[in-house]
Amino acid sequence: MTSTNLTRSVDRFADLKSLYAEMTATPEFQAAFGDPLAVSITQPGEEPGEHDMPEPFAAQAECGGVIAAIFDLFTGTRLEPLAPEIAWGFVNSFHFVAGKLERREDAIALELGDLARHPDMSEVYNNELEEKQLLCQSLAEQRTAIECMRDYAAEMYRVQSGWPWSPARGSKASSASSASQIAALDFLRARELAAREKHSPRGPVVVFSGPAQWHDWETLWARLDEIKARVPHMTLVTTGQRKGADAIAAAWAARPENSVPLVAYGLYGSGRKTAFTRNRKLAELKPVEALLCEGSGLQANLYQVLREANVPIHAFRKTDQIADTVVPRMRA
Repeated sequence: MTSTNLTRSVDRFADLKSLYAEMTATPEFQAAFGDPLAVSITQPGEEPGEHDMPEPFAAQAECGGVIAAIFDLFTGTRLEPLAPEIAWGFVNSFHFVAGKLERREDAIALELGDLARHPDMSEVYNNELEEKQLLCQSLAEQRTAIECMRDYAAEMYRVQSGWPWSPARGSKASSASSASQIAALDFLRARELAAREKHSPRGPVVVFSGPAQWHDWETLWARLDEIKARVPHMTLVTTGQRKGADAIAAAWAARPENSVPLVAYGLYGSGRKTAFTRNRKLAELKPVEALLCEGSGLQANLYQVLREANVPIHAFRKTDQIADTVVPRMRA
């Protein structure tokens, strides 16, 4: 690179921050990045200071651009099948960091609560109380920003791949999320609480289950559309497989025009007893309807359990499928 080109490059990047500042981000990014704390603590043990947040539009553009760049680079090459796996890892990195921040925030909040319950009038006490409160607020601000970027990157992943992103473990739930993937253990715990936590989906439950080998997404989407027309505030509970029928249902729930809360009710444990117990637990959710695709004996047992519970069932046989079609990427 010549000195002239280098100077132009430096000037361009120097202007980038002001350029981003003039552009408009979505309300979620404006809320997460646009009004930072006056002072914050970036690392535990550091002194409070005035630290800038990334410009809202820059944060939105760059985290979405990373996902788009992966698909653009790999499309049409022998690496194309790997693009979703690589992009999934980028989204999951945001999720992993958000989880670490949340755990630190919870730990500091416990310490802060313990201090507040045992006050004394010393200056040391007041300084420690103020520092922990600021640290807790700073961690919450960082977590909110990372969750916002995760949710936007996840939406870019959905648009590019045609399938919703979901974490390898635990729950994905934040104020910016429109179609939260909520782990079943969190869901059941939240339903038992009187307070309505953010992990608690509201509305009537519709159970969905099918085998890992299922290609006819159009028929299933059409029936889910019919159910949602009757039950507009539904919560969709699947049996949590990452491919086949359950993945088709997850992709339908994640579409912006649907934005249906999705509970991935996987198997927690091993053995046939655990699987059949899971089926009984699904019936205990008192679903208003169920959509079941033909599969194994476990699937047949779920059909019988829901039938005995008088749940209306939409049943599809493997032979009911239309000819093999392309995954719904173009309709995302």
